[in-house]
Amino acid sequence: MAGFPQELTAALEAMISGQNQTALERDAKTISENYRLRTGRGDRLLTKESEAAAYAAARMPATFAAAQAALRAALDAGGLAPRTLMDCGAGTGAASWAADSLLALDAVTCLEREEAMRSVGSRLMREAGGTLANAKWESCDLTAPHPLGRAELVMEGYMLGELREEMRLPVAQKLWDAAEQMLLLIEPGTPQGFANLAAVRKHLAGLGAYVAAPCPAGGASCPMDDGDWCHFAVRVQRTKLHKALKGGEAPYEDEKYCYLALMREPPAAACSARVLRHPMIAPGRITLTLCEKGEKQTSVVTKKDPLWKRARKMDAGDAI
Repeated sequence: MAGFPQELTAALEAMISGQNQTALERDAKTISENYRLRTGRGDRLLTKESEAAAYAAARMPATFAAAQAALRAALDAGGLAPRTLMDCGAGTGAASWAADSLLALDAVTCLEREEAMRSVGSRLMREAGGTLANAKWESCDLTAPHPLGRAELVMEGYMLGELREEMRLPVAQKLWDAAEQMLLLIEPGTPQGFANLAAVRKHLAGLGAYVAAPCPAGGASCPMDDGDWCHFAVRVQRTKLHKALKGGEAPYEDEKYCYLALMREPPAAACSARVLRHPMIAPGRITLTLCEKGEKQTSVVTKKDPLWKRARKMDAGDAI
């Protein structure tokens, strides 16, 4: 179960203390409906600071967890330790928080179009302190026809799918042009999210990008077919406020996500296979669904197999 930074939890609680919970719940519901019904059209889905605060409280635990899991896998495959980060379409900064939890960052730049998001995100970082307190927050419309700055690691989280279809590849290429070492794209774990990343993969591989993760084989193609799609999930612990804003009583939620990590150089530690689905455990055998050698395969592990002990603890997304 993913752990949310204590400093961020405290900053979020301080930010929303004294606010009307009914209004927070209403804003959270409105934002959820906007992202569900109006995404993919390039619309402005959130403009008020109260909405940004509700978004941060309701969504940051899950988006942080997905970004952290994706980045950890990408760094393991790439053998990199970037020191500069550009967080594109940063929202309230979840991807930056995830990167800060895994890397010794020297400089962080957050690019975000909406003033309300910038205001809330920068406030959370200042209140929490540490490296992120000095992050630069800049107003930026990624669809505008101008290049970005440069950073060793460029990330986007749940932004690409919000764009109009004709803008996704140009924006993805702009992000790739800004990445000195690695570009990490993270999208919802839906068929559409996967399709968006598959199109980006094909386009940027044609420009010389190397796939570091999640794919073991690299290249421009993917073995997923027959309506299946590559996605993973991370379990997120819910706080009392989180449950109220989500309108549920479950103590946790599972955030499904897709991701794609691209590099300038061939990855140093690419895995030979990756687990695609939660293993099926039965007495004396564990069935793994794997992406291996560019193909989707099923592997049965028994107690005699050297992989047995490790397979008992594996989950979707783990590398072999």
